[in-house]
Amino acid sequence: MSVEVGHIVRELSRYLNEHPAEEMALMPLYDAARDHTSHRVCTHAERCPVVTTGALVVDERGYVLSLRYRGGFALAEAEPEEQDQTLSGAALRLLTEEVGIRDVWTVPGTEGPFLIDVTQPGQHRYGPRLRVGFRYLFRAHSGAVFPSAIETGAAAWVPPNDIGIQPVRNRLRDPSVGAS
Repeated sequence: MSVEVGHIVRELSRYLNEHPAEEMALMPLYDAARDHTSHRVCTHAERCPVVTTGALVVDERGYVLSLRYRGGFALAEAEPEEQDQTLSGAALRLLTEEVGIRDVWTVPGTEGPFLIDVTQPGQHRYGPRLRVGFRYLFRAHSGAVFPSAIETGAAAWVPPNDIGIQPVRNRLRDPSVGAS
C-alpha cells in the first residue's frame, strides 16, 4: 500500500478529535502507526492492524449505494492498493472500478473519516489481525452510477436501515448527515 503511515495518523487524529470516546478502540492502530513511523519498517511480524477503506455514498433521497455481495448487498470496502495516495481516494477508486460512480462530492467540513470501525481478529478474513475500517461519506445523485450496474443488480441504492453494520446505521441517523 502506498498510502503513507503519516496520512493514516492524520486521518485517525482528525477523527479522534471529533469522536474522543472512540480513542481506546483505535489506540492499537495509532500505536502501530507510530511504531512504523519511528522505525520506518513494520516490526510487528505482520500482526499490526489491517487498514481498509470504503466510501459511503448517500443520494438525494438519503439512500446508500451498496454492492451485490453473497446474495445480498454490502458496503464496498478494500485495502488500499499501490497506486492509492489517500484513504478516501482508495475508497472512491474501488467504487469507480466496481460500478462506475461519477460526480461524487463531499459536504464542506466532512472530508475526514465519517466512521472508523474496528473488527476483532477472527471475525473477518484477515486472520489474527485487528481490522480497522476508515469509511468516508460522499454525496451523489442516484443517477451517478452506470445504469447497467443497477439494471444487472451489481449495485443498488438501499435505505439506511437496510445497512448491516450497526455503527454505520447509527451514524447515518444523525440529522446533520441527512439520511434517515
